[in-house]
Amino acid sequence: MTETRRGAPANKKRIMSQDRRNDYDVTNTVQVSDPVSVRNAVYELYSETFPGAPYDKIWLAFYDFERLFTGRYPGYRGCDTTYHDLQHTLDMTLAVARLIAGYERSVEAKDRLGARRAQMAIITSLFHDAGYIRHEERDAEFSNGAEFTLYHVSRSADFLRRYLPEHGMARDVAIASMIVHFTGYEVELDKIELDDPRDIICGHLIGTADLIAQMADRCYLEKCRDRLYKEFVVGGVAVENASPGEYMVRYHSGQDLLRKTPVFYQQVMRDRLHRKFNRVYRYIEVIYDGQNPYIDAIANNISHLVRVIESGDWTLLRRQPPYFLGIVNAVNDLELLVKRQLASLSGKKVEPDGLLMPV
Repeated sequence: MTETRRGAPANKKRIMSQDRRNDYDVTNTVQVSDPVSVRNAVYELYSETFPGAPYDKIWLAFYDFERLFTGRYPGYRGCDTTYHDLQHTLDMTLAVARLIAGYERSVEAKDRLGARRAQMAIITSLFHDAGYIRHEERDAEFSNGAEFTLYHVSRSADFLRRYLPEHGMARDVAIASMIVHFTGYEVELDKIELDDPRDIICGHLIGTADLIAQMADRCYLEKCRDRLYKEFVVGGVAVENASPGEYMVRYHSGQDLLRKTPVFYQQVMRDRLHRKFNRVYRYIEVIYDGQNPYIDAIANNISHLVRVIESGDWTLLRRQPPYFLGIVNAVNDLELLVKRQLASLSGKKVEPDGLLMPV
């Protein structure tokens, strides 16, 4: 798989393709539902950025990631979260590799991450949502990975603490288990203390990639409405019990979630991508001749959403992206779980305490 990068012809035409397929990246050149395609694209970026650096640990991590999400990793059930599925992680990991490549080409030698640190960031990205995957024994009481929504990143950190030492990366455990929190909301980012500024950069890169990859997804709006809302119900985000005899509703439906998404977008751009992550998304532009296909795709998605909201014509959101899960009947099982969760609410409904979208 050859990507269109800096210095290559026909950049603009390929980057913003009108014929982008539902399970392809923003450039419509990499099938982000296929681990092998993403692994090869990441290898091309990695080998160009770090000539001669070994790739075996990243290769193995892709192999283990696929086994984990498809239910073939020993002790785990496979992915059953319909929004945070295999495609999401692969899309995000590809974005991380691109950001790393752009960053390394932009900074002075003393500030570069180097191959080992880049390897750690890529492998952390592959397992940043491992916390959604249920363990056969430890999580036997749970019915779906979405139940871990509010603390899935901490579970991902625990997975990395077990996984990395088993594959000769014990010295990366302390940093990887901290920088993975840049993809979530469980730990205040300003309170993550890292001695080396380059480790902080890694956190900014993976946190940025997690946001821009999903929001640039061709089917982002449909996935928020039809999939993320259901995960939020099961995870106690859309609805939750408040004090005894009361319950809180933040999102009444998938459409309601989308109505509030433009506000979330503004908060993400201002508070996380710009301020907390220091605009590292701009390093994408280094490898795409000054363009940023992710930011462009996000802007298109939000503009389309605003048009839908203003017109009230929700039939304009009609894409039907495929699922990439590891458990048979996961879609139907999640639907039943959502219905049971909503039916169990009782008492007085109280006003929500603010916008919460822990994506």
